[in-house]
Amino acid sequence: MSTGREIRLVEEADGWWSAIDEGAGVASQGPTRTEALANLDEAVAATEAARDDETAPPEPDAPWFERN
Repeated sequence: MSTGREIRLVEEADGWWSAIDEGAGVASQGPTRTEALANLDEAVAATEAARDDETAPPEPDAPWFERN
């Protein structure tokens, strides 16, 4: 059963794999194709949960950060 997701896999020069979900605008990587895809699924789920969350983002507490 297809979800209709368009995913691009790229084997990098160092042997690792990048997996990019074009629709979600999320990317991940792993040492194997399988791990890159598993990491991508986790990243997409976390991104979707964050986008669905209606709570305000935390206030930055870094001393060098100044909000204008």
